[in-house]
Amino acid sequence: MEHPSAPREVLKDALGRPVKDLRISVTDRCNFRCRYCMPLDKYEWIDRHEILTFEEITRLAGLFVALGVEEIRLTTNASLLREKAAVLAAAGLKRINVSLDTINADKFQVMTRRNDLANVLEGLLAARQHGLSPIKINSVIERGINDDDILQMVEFSRQNGFWIRFIEYMDVGNSNSWVSERMVSKKEILEKIHSRYPLEEAGRKDMSAPAVNYRFLDGIGNAGVIASVTEPFCRGCTRARLTADGKLVMCLFADQSHDLKKLMRSGAGDQDLLEAIRSAWAARTNRYSEERLEALNSGEYEPGSRRKIEMISLGG
Repeated sequence: MEHPSAPREVLKDALGRPVKDLRISVTDRCNFRCRYCMPLDKYEWIDRHEILTFEEITRLAGLFVALGVEEIRLTTNASLLREKAAVLAAAGLKRINVSLDTINADKFQVMTRRNDLANVLEGLLAARQHGLSPIKINSVIERGINDDDILQMVEFSRQNGFWIRFIEYMDVGNSNSWVSERMVSKKEILEKIHSRYPLEEAGRKDMSAPAVNYRFLDGIGNAGVIASVTEPFCRGCTRARLTADGKLVMCLFADQSHDLKKLMRSGAGDQDLLEAIRSAWAARTNRYSEERLEALNSGEYEPGSRRKIEMISLGG
């Protein structure tokens, strides 16, 4: 890979937001079928020849770092983590985010349409055993499905030294038939936690962090809430997304992308790729969550009125 010789620049979008975080999806072939991400019975998988190679991922990641990216993230469902934790730790991985919406086996099967809870829990414990820290659990809360599991998830995280992040159920993609009535708000989530485990706000790590953090008053554990629906944080969003087939996506709710893989495989040099990324990010105006809240408050929001890239393509 050619390494640009110029010092790292600060690339900003049309609203003055720098690109600081890159979320990379390495495959679209998830082994779960979560109801908010992959609710369809059949999917048209990306052809394996169209998936970025590890070398291509490394090359693009290096270019994003040259443009100011400070953090690169991947998320796991932990179903294979038990077997992989030691190798990942040995390779230098320090921390991990795991999607886990319930520790109730029956609900887990309903939500993921798979019977793998035991493997996920064993994977979390293996990650802890091999020194990964922090281990963060991300839980999407859907009314009528797992909203009565909030305290159980808090207890589980506190007992095991994990961080817990609750996420408001969002209208990512088009297939999950999202309606606002199924969304449990940040306010409700915090009230339920506070009823048993008093906590106080600790704020965001920085303006670009999606989660607002909270401290338990007894000093045990760490909690947070990502409230994209009721408290949008678009103006602080510094995250770009790279799909498994090499598309640059500007927002979790985007309806279009920029094909970096096609450019790269056509023989483009690093400077050409850098300019493509610069051009795409500089034109970025995405603020969907703010627009959605405005529409919800005015009674004008219509679920499904805007086509969006499916969550499975974005990698969560």
